[in-house]
Amino acid sequence: MPTNQLSDHQCKTAKPRAKTYKLFDGHGLFLAILPSGIKSWRVAYRVESKGQTATIGPFPLVGLAAARVKRDEIRLKLLEGKPIKPVPIKRKLTLEDASVAYWSSRRDVSADYRKNAENAIQRHILPFLGERSVGEISRTDLLQVLMKMDTAGLSVYVRKTRMWLEQLFDWLVEHEHVTINPAALIDTRKAFSKAPVKSFASLDIARVPEFMERLELEGVIQSAIACKLLALTWVRTQELRLMEFGEIDSDVWRIPAGKMKRRRDHMVPLSRQAAALIDHMRLRSRGSKYVFPNDRRADRPMSENAILYLIGRIGYSGKMTGHGWRTIGSTWANESGYPADAIERQLAHAPDDRTRAVYNKAEYFETRKKMLQDWADLLIPLKP
Repeated sequence: MPTNQLSDHQCKTAKPRAKTYKLFDGHGLFLAILPSGIKSWRVAYRVESKGQTATIGPFPLVGLAAARVKRDEIRLKLLEGKPIKPVPIKRKLTLEDASVAYWSSRRDVSADYRKNAENAIQRHILPFLGERSVGEISRTDLLQVLMKMDTAGLSVYVRKTRMWLEQLFDWLVEHEHVTINPAALIDTRKAFSKAPVKSFASLDIARVPEFMERLELEGVIQSAIACKLLALTWVRTQELRLMEFGEIDSDVWRIPAGKMKRRRDHMVPLSRQAAALIDHMRLRSRGSKYVFPNDRRADRPMSENAILYLIGRIGYSGKMTGHGWRTIGSTWANESGYPADAIERQLAHAPDDRTRAVYNKAEYFETRKKMLQDWADLLIPLKP
């Protein structure tokens, strides 16, 4: 069997997946990569024809070379007939003790992250399960306690708390205090209520000309141009921030699926006004791939709050947001008689029916192109 197959680079760059997987080095040594991101060296061996696994330690605390030395030590013990694992001394490890031990060992996260996790578990979980042995806690036990949070309306916080519990139990599994992770068995999509839909402030259409006049006074500062482009394309603020020159093809902006909320490619027709704004940003580019780069670092996109700060500065705080252009645009389009499917497609609200989604993509592009050009001519009339 080939040995020493792994490299330090492979170990360092291995990314977590939905399920635990292994990278094999040979002679039973492998690196287990857990969904939580924890990487653990283990050695598989057999005693009396029964498969066994010994845990060496976490990577990178235990490096590749050190793991190989430990593997060889284990192999030597097997040849000499010596026991690999000491006889375990059973003791009761409570969830409270485990939480303290685990979170105090987490040096790979910020102090604020660690404090938030500790506070959530201490406040909402430990009063009910803190004195219980970790090996006795089941999925049902955790779910019953988490449902108290969900019932109290903590629909977002309960999901974070379950995630932090999953990380804790991953650690307990790794250190062989428990054999399964009960928190990982809870499907948040089905177990908990959905978070309330956040409403984004937007202006009435009648007030849009007044807003555009005030925006024009800001001149050609980047956030003002970005706000105009949001108005002309109806995309989400995040999608605009990450816009790259390489995604522009003539009069079409092709947004890759990885940047979209619904993880589907999205084609945005560009009106003449929108194309002109992009051309302006290209001329003032500092070599960044982003159309709207960060003020301090060209290799990063514009701040996520830049447009919101601009809107507040010109007197529309609480009355308008960058996201509000989606509401304004769809309201105008519906009132103007454009097909509902074309409007929804422009907003990237593609139907779940795959056949219908493909049909809409082909059928409504020209309609959407005309719709956005009509909207642009109304919003920013071209000078003769």
